[in-house]
Amino acid sequence: MNNQLGPEPQSNPQNNQALFPTLTAAQLERIAACGTLRNVEAGTTVVEQGDATMPFIVVLSGELEIVRPAAGGEEIVATHKAGNFFGDIVMLSGRRSMVIARMRVAGQLIEMQREALQQLVQTDSELGEILTRTFILRRVELIARGWGDVVLLGSDNSAATLRLKGFLTRNGYPFTYADFEKDETAQELIHQFELSAEDIPIMICRGKWVLKNPINQEVCDCIGLNEGIDTTTVRDVIVVGAGPAGLSSAVYAASEGLNVLVVETNSPGGQAGSSSKIENYLGFPTGISGQELAGRAYTQAQKFGAQLMVARPAVRLMCSQQPFSLEIEGGGKLLTRSVVIATGAQYRKLPLENLAQFEGNGIYYGATFVEAQLCQGEEVIVVGGGNSAGQAAIFLSQIASHVHILIRGAHLEDTMSSYLVRRIGQSPAITLHSHTEIIQLEGNGHLGSVRWRNNRSGEEEQHAIRHAFLMTGASPNTAWLNGCVSLDDKDFIQTGIDLPPQALQAANWPLARAPLLFETSLPGVFAVGDVRSNNVKRVASAVGEGAIAISLVHRVLQEQATGPQA
Repeated sequence: MNNQLGPEPQSNPQNNQALFPTLTAAQLERIAACGTLRNVEAGTTVVEQGDATMPFIVVLSGELEIVRPAAGGEEIVATHKAGNFFGDIVMLSGRRSMVIARMRVAGQLIEMQREALQQLVQTDSELGEILTRTFILRRVELIARGWGDVVLLGSDNSAATLRLKGFLTRNGYPFTYADFEKDETAQELIHQFELSAEDIPIMICRGKWVLKNPINQEVCDCIGLNEGIDTTTVRDVIVVGAGPAGLSSAVYAASEGLNVLVVETNSPGGQAGSSSKIENYLGFPTGISGQELAGRAYTQAQKFGAQLMVARPAVRLMCSQQPFSLEIEGGGKLLTRSVVIATGAQYRKLPLENLAQFEGNGIYYGATFVEAQLCQGEEVIVVGGGNSAGQAAIFLSQIASHVHILIRGAHLEDTMSSYLVRRIGQSPAITLHSHTEIIQLEGNGHLGSVRWRNNRSGEEEQHAIRHAFLMTGASPNTAWLNGCVSLDDKDFIQTGIDLPPQALQAANWPLARAPLLFETSLPGVFAVGDVRSNNVKRVASAVGEGAIAISLVHRVLQEQATGPQA
């Protein structure tokens, strides 16, 4: 078998070459200088599934076979020959191996540990580009094929199943999904592990560990998303939140040599990560999904050495001590010399009595492929007049039978980019309902119907619609700050020149200088992106703020080392 994913040859030779490039003699020589040569006999396993310290491996001679455990034995993923290398994006993150690497034909390998690989990627631009691009493409291919070490058994009618599918997908983790109500294989697995339908969703890790309706933190522990993070290190900067602003801060901090850790509640991307397609972000004329943009940014941050802690959000900032201390969910503290708050905002929830009953069962706050799969061929509702709502409506109109947009105002032009307004106006699959809001939800377990009212005419309508996407307003994620920084009357964080004198006086601002741009009322703590008062609600501005904040972090760290300057 040549270098290929799976037992059948790739139909696209160019794609096959991108997934399995052959390194030149000069490139192999540079890699060998950073690694260790190893002669390996046929049949020797060099990487086990679940290994947390997986080396980067280059084949000099012989053949290295990559397999994954499957029902009834093993499935061949790829075979690497002379000049090929083994691995995907976990080589940069330090997470566990999802596959087994075994020497098929005796030969010689170059082995390199993660730290040396990161150094090589950062200093050798040619190899850095080849390796990073290949790692990304291989992970995309694994996700597309559902080739991971996780099997998720659930139901499309389960909110918890939707949560786990979204969590794994948005964290870029390959998994196999089976609906126990439709798939005989899922029913066999449930019987094999002596489970019942009441246990779903069920996650099986590496065929060994069975988790019944796990919380996200349990999923992380099982698949090792937070492997290799030292919680005792005093960081130069901790970024709280992995949306566009937080990821931008991570990329620039890590690329400039700072020790940076990103702490994220759910997955990279934030609110923007749930956007199906962003078309007005500089450099992407055909658009890019929020998840893809976040994935690229996260890989870029990893390339420079940044780390991401998932599903262990910050729950409290201890602001009266230096270094700063952040308490994280599940126990434990993180220490840092500076903080960049990029926790963003969440969509406001409609004031409906039974809203929580249908969240994940017909009520959604993001319109990605995960949610869209549930409403194919059905009517849907999108509530909101911002760009995210417009992007969702256009995306869903290609999948649903019809999309109803509900806004409280008169016109979309007041709140939405003109290109989206034009596209919505020209789509026969989208109907705009102005001055309209939902007043009632009905259903038995899953949303079954929606009643809405026109606030001008008072007319009410009942529709048998099972899926509604809520994208209204924004509430900042600032409750965890416990009064450490000054907030405006809507609980957004005040920074820089927006900090009124009384706020600085109340905070006992200790420095002779004024707060820096994006600095809060607490010296050394910055806020960027949607969580910041008077922020421009655009991805580009969030990315810019995240980058600028790191230049200011450098100044704060210098002050801490030498004393503040007036």
